[in-house]
Amino acid sequence: MAEPVAVADHLARVLAGVEPLSTHKLKLLDALGHPVAEDVVAPIALPRFDNSAMDGYAVQFRDVSDARHDRPIHLPVVAEFGAGPTTSHVLEAGTAVKIMTGAPIPIGCDAVVPYEWTDRGSDEVLISQPPTRGQNIRRAGDDVEEGEVVVSAGTVLGPRQIGLLAAVGRAEVLTRPRPRVVVISTGSELRDPGEALEPGTIFDANSFLLAAAVRAAGGIAYRVGAVSDDSRSFAEALEDELTRADLVITSGGISEGDFDVVKEALRGDLWFGKLAMQPGKPQGFGLFGAQRTPVITLPGNPVSSYVSFRVFVVPAIRKLLGRTPFEQPLRSATLSHGLTSSPGRQQYVRAFCESSVVTPVGGSGSHLLGDLATSNALIVVPAETTSLAPGDPVSVLMLDEEF
Repeated sequence: MAEPVAVADHLARVLAGVEPLSTHKLKLLDALGHPVAEDVVAPIALPRFDNSAMDGYAVQFRDVSDARHDRPIHLPVVAEFGAGPTTSHVLEAGTAVKIMTGAPIPIGCDAVVPYEWTDRGSDEVLISQPPTRGQNIRRAGDDVEEGEVVVSAGTVLGPRQIGLLAAVGRAEVLTRPRPRVVVISTGSELRDPGEALEPGTIFDANSFLLAAAVRAAGGIAYRVGAVSDDSRSFAEALEDELTRADLVITSGGISEGDFDVVKEALRGDLWFGKLAMQPGKPQGFGLFGAQRTPVITLPGNPVSSYVSFRVFVVPAIRKLLGRTPFEQPLRSATLSHGLTSSPGRQQYVRAFCESSVVTPVGGSGSHLLGDLATSNALIVVPAETTSLAPGDPVSVLMLDEEF
């Protein structure tokens, strides 16, 4: 009997079979939620030019450094600048320019006196409080320098990144599409929620769980639903879905039973085997069909299926998107309660993590979906570790944390 495969080795197998999707350009607003496929370099500085941070008066510091409430400085106002196109102006000593927020700073100006420190005069201004040198001036390049990378490849564009790209003049950006992920459950006992349950049938949780997880990971989910325990029916369903799939994930039908239809239908095309992990021992992966579409086969128990999704499918989706890192970094935490683990298997323990203290949740059964729903983390116990005591440091995979 073959030795169980290490989790890291199977993940490497999956990632080796997945390539990032082809790039295309999108208009800025259409790119919201998509990962950038290039390092975006600022063609201009932000701010583009020295400008005023306040409504006030542009002055030379030496002219107003001695201003006091009881000894105000009087300066003639020789011009007025508002935000918008303007010609350059040289500020002569002993004069002031009324200036609005965002307006270009006149040449020779080294401070802006805010309205509140003046009488807001139009022909002449009375200044009763001195600024510091450089006060209220936004210097060119203070925010972003010309040639600086403002958005790195792999970054998913949110509203803030869209605003930054617009500010540096990008009208469109090179992105990758969201991967189309087909989700198929197998089992003659499965029924959609809302349907009547006959004796011996259950509701299909897996396809909803996995389809939701695909969306949360950045993919477009196509939930096929449950396919009966018949290898021909499964093969036909898979063939029908390949035209719209960048990735296929299945749940169930890959163990050692008489009705493991996924393994039966794809035995010659995919690798199937056992991993040194718990839950999630049976796994499969390969490229299928004329387009060599990646197919990841997951176990049928809901917890096993979801844990396997987090460990293997999330990195695959991120590689399709061109996002790095592919694998979610683990967080360090302190264990609140002791636990034991089967030797030789990397265990993923449902848990709740708060303030760097992690508490195991519920039992170890791979059917305990209620415990999974109340968890926000998985404690990752290495294969060589068989027991952990309260207070021990552990590695934790956070389930609701973006990375």
